[in-house]
Amino acid sequence: MKGVQFLVAFVLLALASKLVSASDPSPLQDFCVAINDTKDGVFVNGKFCKDPKLATAEDFFLPGLNIPGNTSNQVGSMVTPANVQQIPGLNTLGLSLVRIDYAPYGGLNPPHTHPRATEILVVVEGTLSVGFVTSNPVNRLFTKVLYPGDVFVFPEGMIHFQFNIGSTNAVAFAALSSQNPGVITIANAVFGSDPAIDPDVLANAFQLDQNIIKQLQSRFWWDNN
Repeated sequence: MKGVQFLVAFVLLALASKLVSASDPSPLQDFCVAINDTKDGVFVNGKFCKDPKLATAEDFFLPGLNIPGNTSNQVGSMVTPANVQQIPGLNTLGLSLVRIDYAPYGGLNPPHTHPRATEILVVVEGTLSVGFVTSNPVNRLFTKVLYPGDVFVFPEGMIHFQFNIGSTNAVAFAALSSQNPGVITIANAVFGSDPAIDPDVLANAFQLDQNIIKQLQSRFWWDNN
């Protein structure tokens, strides 16, 4: 009888564990609108798979991350991605990589978030001030100055940044826990959306004069479009 009771308890525990761990798969794109007729389908959650017999080494290879990115832009940084768009073999594997170059004296990877990935960054050249901010209502800032060989983690969905505080170029590499992590640069999204967010909304949200909001929108909308 004790053996039967143990077996029943074990089965119930196994079923409970199965139910607790059940969930929908994580999205690999911003959205995926359901349709009834598959002939009109365009995107799937991820990408269609090549017949394994037709795969080659080139599907898992990307050259060129030794080449510095062009930082001659308004923020003084360049992100070079190595995700499923560049390496088809990453499909379904749940990771990707970026190289980030920063100009001297203020090269910035501006505040942004990855909606689908945690990021782990290692500095290989230069000195970076990095940080992330936690969610409401605390909005706590975690920040650190990094030197070559230092590593820092940005949790999934947290707004974060990197800023070159040195007098030389800086370089970092980061791994992300998604084949398509996505990126939302906060200023570009808020002030450069298409169509533009109602200036009244942003004026109230940021407690700024509406003319300042319109000026910011005109600048970022031009940059984004």
